[in-house]
Amino acid sequence: MKKGLFLVLGLVSVLAIVTLGGCAGTRSPDVTGFFNTQQEGVWVSGTGKVTVAPDIATLRLGIESQKATVAEAQSAATGAMNQVMDALKDNGVADKDIQTQYFSIQKVTRWDDEKYQEVVIGYRVTNMVTAKIRDIAKAGTVIDAVALAGGDLTRIDSISFSVDDPSAYYEEARGKAMADAKAKAEQLAKLGGITLGTPTYISESMVMPSPIYPVRAEAAAPVMAETPISAGETEISLTVQVVYAIK
Repeated sequence: MKKGLFLVLGLVSVLAIVTLGGCAGTRSPDVTGFFNTQQEGVWVSGTGKVTVAPDIATLRLGIESQKATVAEAQSAATGAMNQVMDALKDNGVADKDIQTQYFSIQKVTRWDDEKYQEVVIGYRVTNMVTAKIRDIAKAGTVIDAVALAGGDLTRIDSISFSVDDPSAYYEEARGKAMADAKAKAEQLAKLGGITLGTPTYISESMVMPSPIYPVRAEAAAPVMAETPISAGETEISLTVQVVYAIK
């Protein structure tokens, strides 16, 4: 009799544990855990732009030589590049503003119909640098001097314009971007019938585009007049993303 009673009590205990475990497993989760507070509020982006006159011109230029042997190609390229570097320095470009960007020695080949294969016909040496011209008014003069110094080996790929110290312009653009973001947020709050709170998140990204204009000077012709160069204007742009709380 006692053995039967103990068996019944044991079964009751097991059923109680299983029932409690089942209830715990199916309990409704805390819904607040599914929400990320950073996704709450009014999300807007604002843009600020400032148009300025650039004060630096950057030339990408160099020498390209092709000869029957590497030694011949490199010798010709070195001699011409030395002349180009001297021309840059003679026209006020500082050593710190000249930086090598690309140097290569490559085989030049052609297809041989008789041998059905590529054959080497020479070697090409390319040496490209960037040169910052801090007196933009002299950009045309520098281009002419480089083209004359490097002769037929001269390669001038492009010219771009920028601002040496854009920090003050970024401050102005940042203020415009924040004002733009706030105006958008206020309009959204009014349309949505809510009261706007203070910002809870702010981030920014900045871009200062540098328009690049191809020059394409590949040979030195007699210099009749200075190459005309116009710097125009450049735009400094900054974007902010702001999240406003909802009161």
